[in-house]
Amino acid sequence: MTNPAKYHIGLVIFPAMTQLDMTGPYQVFALMPETCIHLLWKNLQPVTSNEGMTILPTTTFDNCPSLDVLCVPGGPGQVEMMRDTEVLNFLQQQGKTAKYTTSVCTGSLILAAAGLLQGYRAACHWAFRDQLAMLGVEVGTERVVVDRDRITGGGVTAGIDFGLIVAAHLCGEETAKLIQLLLEYNPAPPFNVGSPENAGEALVEQVKKVGEQLIKVSLAQTKQTAKLLGV
Repeated sequence: MTNPAKYHIGLVIFPAMTQLDMTGPYQVFALMPETCIHLLWKNLQPVTSNEGMTILPTTTFDNCPSLDVLCVPGGPGQVEMMRDTEVLNFLQQQGKTAKYTTSVCTGSLILAAAGLLQGYRAACHWAFRDQLAMLGVEVGTERVVVDRDRITGGGVTAGIDFGLIVAAHLCGEETAKLIQLLLEYNPAPPFNVGSPENAGEALVEQVKKVGEQLIKVSLAQTKQTAKLLGV
C-alpha cells in the first residue's frame, strides 16, 4: 500500500502561460520525497502554453486538496488571469491555508491581483517590476525573494532556483543540495546579459521593444486591478 504524500504542491496552469515558469520548479519538486504534485486548472482539458506546449491538468480547482505549496507561473496569459474571478477566488481560498504561497515570473502579478502579496516583498520579471509595485507590493530584485510564507521567483529561469529554495524549506537544505546535484544545476551562461543590470541599456531597450505590446496590455490591466484593490 502506497504511503500518503507528506507534501501537496499545486502548480496552477493556464492558457498562454510560460511553460518554463512551471516546468522548472516541477522538475525540482518531482525529486522531493513524499511529494504529490497537482497541475491545477478549472477542468481537465489540455492547456496550451505560450510556446505551444500542451500540458494536461491533473486536478481541478474544485477537487484540489489543501496545499502545502501554492504556486502560480507567469506568461502572457497572466493578463487574463488577473481579471478571472474563478482563478482569483481559488487562489484566495488556497492562500488561507497553504504553508507557502508562491509564484514565478509575472505570476506574482496574479497573486497580487488576488490580494495575496500586499504587505510583502516579492520578485517579478524585471520588465514588470514597476507594475508589481503599482499593486502595493514591495518589489525585490533578487532572483528569489523569501518573505515569511511568501516565496517568489524572478523571470522564467529563476524558477529552478525558486524550486530549490522551496525544497530546502520543506525538506531541509541537504535534500535540496542533493536535488541540485542530481539535476547538475551548475549555471554557466554563455553571455553575462541575463539581468538588466548586466545587459546594458541598448539591449534592455531591444527586449522591451520585443515585449512592448504585452507590457502595454499588462499595464492597462494592472491599473484596473490597482483601482479594484484600492492601492
